[in-house]
Amino acid sequence: MRNTSHLRVLLVLPLVLLSASAVWAQAEKPAAPPATPPTAPATNPPAAPATNENVSVTLLKEGHTESVRARAAQDLGKQGDLSTIPALAAALSDPSAKVRHEVVLALGQFHQSSVLPPLEQATKDGDEDVRIAALHCLVGYYAGTGQSAGFIAHMNMKKNFQHITSHFEADDTKIDPGIAVDPTVISTLVASLKGTVSNQDSRYAAKGLGILLAKPAVPDLVAAAHSSDPDLAREALNALEKIKDLEAGPKLVDLLSSPNKDVKRDACVAVGILLAKAGIPTMQWIFQNDPDEKDKVAAMQGLAYLGDKMSVQMFTQALWNDNKEIRQGAAEGLARAADPQSLGELQKAFLAEKDAAPKLAIEFALAALGKDDAVSNLVSELGSKIRGDVARTYLVELARNPTFLPKLYPYLQSPDSGIRERLCIVLMYSGDQSSLQQLDRLEHDPNGDVAAAALRAKRAIRARLDAAAPEAR
Repeated sequence: MRNTSHLRVLLVLPLVLLSASAVWAQAEKPAAPPATPPTAPATNPPAAPATNENVSVTLLKEGHTESVRARAAQDLGKQGDLSTIPALAAALSDPSAKVRHEVVLALGQFHQSSVLPPLEQATKDGDEDVRIAALHCLVGYYAGTGQSAGFIAHMNMKKNFQHITSHFEADDTKIDPGIAVDPTVISTLVASLKGTVSNQDSRYAAKGLGILLAKPAVPDLVAAAHSSDPDLAREALNALEKIKDLEAGPKLVDLLSSPNKDVKRDACVAVGILLAKAGIPTMQWIFQNDPDEKDKVAAMQGLAYLGDKMSVQMFTQALWNDNKEIRQGAAEGLARAADPQSLGELQKAFLAEKDAAPKLAIEFALAALGKDDAVSNLVSELGSKIRGDVARTYLVELARNPTFLPKLYPYLQSPDSGIRERLCIVLMYSGDQSSLQQLDRLEHDPNGDVAAAALRAKRAIRARLDAAAPEAR
C-alpha cells in the first residue's frame, strides 16, 4: 500500500508542479500525503484538486530542506485555496526564517479576514524581515483593495521586503475613504510602533498607520514624531499629515525648532497641514531670517497650507521670489487666504511666470477667487503625466466648497480618459450626493480605469454620507 501511495505522487507531480520540478529533485523523498485530504469550509470557493493541495501542504509540513518548504509556501499562496490558510498559519512556527517569510507573503495574497490573526502574530517574530513583511501585508490587506497601481508598486512585496533600508521616503499612499480597518490591526501596528526591538519595525508601523488613516494611533504618532530616530520622527509626521487630526497640530509646533533639519522642515509642512496657527510666527521668522534656502521653502509651504490672512502680504511679495518653490507656495497660500485684493497681483504674476509648477499654483489661486477660465486650465492639466496629480490635489481642495463642485461636472464628459479618471478621484474625496448621479454614467465608461475609478468614487461618497447621517441626526 505504501508503494502505491508513492507511485501516485510521482505520477501526479509532473502534471501539477512542473514549475517546481527542479526544487523537488533536490529534496529527499517526501512523506506520502495523508489518506484523507483536509476539507474546505462550506463557505469557501471550490478547492483546488485534492492531490495538488495535499502535495504542497505536505511539503510545507514535512519537506526535508527549507528551500522545499519555502517553495511549497509560495505555491500555496499562488493557488489561493482558502482551506490551506490554517496550514500556512501553523507554518509560522517553522524553525527557518526563510520559510516563515515566504509563509507571510503567501498569507498576504489572500483577501480573507482569517489571515489577519496569523499576520498579527508574525509581527512578533524573532526575525526582522518576517516582522516587516507581516506589517506590510496587514496594511496591504486594506490598501491593496483600491485599484491603485501606485500602491501595488509601492507594496511590491517580493522586492521591497527583502531589501530593507532605513532611508526615509515621504509618500501619499493611503486607503480609500470609507474603508473600515479592524481595530486589532491598528493595535498591532501601534505595538510595533512603540516596540523597542527594532527601529525598522517602528518606522514601518508608522508608515502603515498613516496609510490606514488610523486616527486612534494619533497620540502614539505624536510621541513618535518626537523620537530621537529622525527617520521614525519623519515617518510619524508623514502619517499625521495623512490622518489630518487637527488636534495633533499644536503638539508638533515645538518641532519647528528641532536640531535635525529634516525633522524641522517636515514639521513645518505638518504644522501647516494640521492648521496649527500657533506655528505661524515661528515659520514666518524662519522664512524671513533662516539662512538655509531649504528651510525657507519648508516654512513657506507650511504657511501656504495655513493660508492665514496675516501672511497675505508675505505671500504677495514672495510671488516674485527667485526660488520657484517659494513662488509656488506663495500662490497656494493666496489661494487659501482667498483675499480678493490679491487678484491683480496674481494676474500679473501669471503673465510673468515661466515655470510650470508655480504657474499651475497661480491658476489654483485664480480659480479659488472665482476665475472660471482658471478652472478650465486646471482640469486640462489633469491629463498631464507630470502635473496631473498636482492639479487633482488642487481640485480636490477647491471642490470641498459646495458652490465650486458643480463647475466640475461638465468636464466628466471630456474625451480625455485621463481627465475623466482623475475627476472621479477628485469626487471620491470631495463629492456629495449630487455627484452620485454624475458618476453613474462613468460607471459604464468604455475605459476600464475610468469605470473602476467611478465605482471607487461612488463607494467612498456613500460611505461618507452614511457616516455623516448619524451626526446630522
